[in-house]
Amino acid sequence: ALKRKIFGIIAGFVFISVPVALAEGLLIGFSQVTLQSPFYVELKEGAEAAAQAGGDQLIFLDANGDVNRQNNDIQDLITRRVDVLIINPVNPEAVAPSLEAAAEAGIPVITVDRPVTHGATTHVGRDNTAMGRLVGEAVVAHFGGRAAKVIEIQGDAGGIVMMNRRDGFHEALEGSGLSIVQGPYAEYIRANAVVAMQDLLEANSDVAAIYAHNDDMALGALQVLREAGRDDVVVAGVDGLSEALDIMAATGQYIATALNDPRYLGDVTIQTARQVAAGEAVPEFVDAGTALVTPANVAEFNREHLFAEYRPSVF
Repeated sequence: ALKRKIFGIIAGFVFISVPVALAEGLLIGFSQVTLQSPFYVELKEGAEAAAQAGGDQLIFLDANGDVNRQNNDIQDLITRRVDVLIINPVNPEAVAPSLEAAAEAGIPVITVDRPVTHGATTHVGRDNTAMGRLVGEAVVAHFGGRAAKVIEIQGDAGGIVMMNRRDGFHEALEGSGLSIVQGPYAEYIRANAVVAMQDLLEANSDVAAIYAHNDDMALGALQVLREAGRDDVVVAGVDGLSEALDIMAATGQYIATALNDPRYLGDVTIQTARQVAAGEAVPEFVDAGTALVTPANVAEFNREHLFAEYRPSVF
């Protein structure tokens, strides 16, 4: 680390600061839960771009959803003596021995997207409860106090993201006159949501709105609604998928989503790793930020990548 004054452009933002201690030329290890999700592919790309821009080396390993493989990957990164270890855990409890091994080796750990109960210096992510609440408030505003039925298509059973997006949405709908029918867990997969929605629509012909825990499932539900000629049913999701924003811009049937730009999440994670390596104090939770998108403001957001861009000033 050395003392220097920063003045430059990183990831589209100008950063100006007084002299600070910065770690340079870091070796950063990143154990990712999977690359089967487009969100995690873009998270990886954002982290790689940020590391390259800062002159750091990033060793990226994909656990492919396998806890044992992830623990082996983390041990490999510890053996390589990385300066900082980034983990997106397959299972928060199952990686506990690896976190202990990193602590014994004196390697700080940062979690991203999915937190662990203990053992990490900080967690970089977004407030999923706030995301659910923002979308819920938009749904409530759409109906203006009218009673209506809302079907909720859920993410993964027992997942913290699922619970937070559910709880925030439910909180927003309290006392609104809107009733919720909780649908099955569709695992954030569009094809699963299509199957679920076919059954849900048949059993709930009086439905007025769909809320899905991500935009991919919401788009699956929208496909079924359109095939059934149900353009009277509005749809809302989470994540800011550019495809969802395109539909929102073209039609009022898709009424809300909350932004969850994975590229920026990767960028913020690398910036946090630099701070940790330099011995700077960081909060327990680094929030990469979110914002509500509705037909009223959809034109404001860049949709060049798979997910709409949202880069608030975090540091």
